[in-house]
Amino acid sequence: MASSIHREQSGAALGQRPEPGSALAGGHSLIDDLVTANHILFHQGVLDAFGHVSARDDRDPSRFLLARNMAPARVTAGDVLEFTLDGEPVDAAGRRVYLERFIHAEIYRARPDVMAVVHSHSPSVVPFSVSRRTPMRPICHMAGFMGVHVPVFEIREAAGDGTDLLVTNGDLGAALARSLGQNAVVLMRGHGSTVVADSLKRVVYRAVYTEVNARAQLQASQLGDVVYLTEAEGLKTTGAVEGQAGRAWDLWEAAARADQWLRA
Repeated sequence: MASSIHREQSGAALGQRPEPGSALAGGHSLIDDLVTANHILFHQGVLDAFGHVSARDDRDPSRFLLARNMAPARVTAGDVLEFTLDGEPVDAAGRRVYLERFIHAEIYRARPDVMAVVHSHSPSVVPFSVSRRTPMRPICHMAGFMGVHVPVFEIREAAGDGTDLLVTNGDLGAALARSLGQNAVVLMRGHGSTVVADSLKRVVYRAVYTEVNARAQLQASQLGDVVYLTEAEGLKTTGAVEGQAGRAWDLWEAAARADQWLRA
């Protein structure tokens, strides 16, 4: 994992792991970046009062970090909890946790390469989750990571009719992970999307540009036939652009910090 998001030690001997449930220890850290990710994704319109972002624990790949059940814009370091890959908090101290934490748990279990996950209901993406005629595809170079096919998770196939569309247990999380496969994005019918990456900064970039691409595709489709990126173009643009995801992170972090609403 990139050194910029490794948790530093504070008040502990070098190499000593904090006690279980004490993932809040440390100075500038993975936890700090996870807090920033929550604020950026709210400020960029990907998350609102709902949705969540997580990061695989950089010291124990069998655990991940995720905030307690709350609005992302309000997350602080003290709200971040540690979870097992069964979706259970190590020590929630009586605090409520997200119902859909199993999205994160089962993707981390299925995909060792994934280091961060965003689940959102971003408004331009949702229409593509229910369209039988027009699949989501990348139209701009900033979204080449989407590939030529974005799968759609149909919860009815995993749990039958009559669900609330939420991924609230391990079986549903595993079914979602299977739909995701080796892709970077999976749509969730009538619900939203889940985006993955090999770093926290990159998954924030991908979540933002999934929404940007969806908005652009909706606009372009009104003009007539759309020219999409080919598989080769997607691979090439991903390699060229995503190495600069830190530039976007720095800008978005500054904008989120400057927002008076977040500082209120």
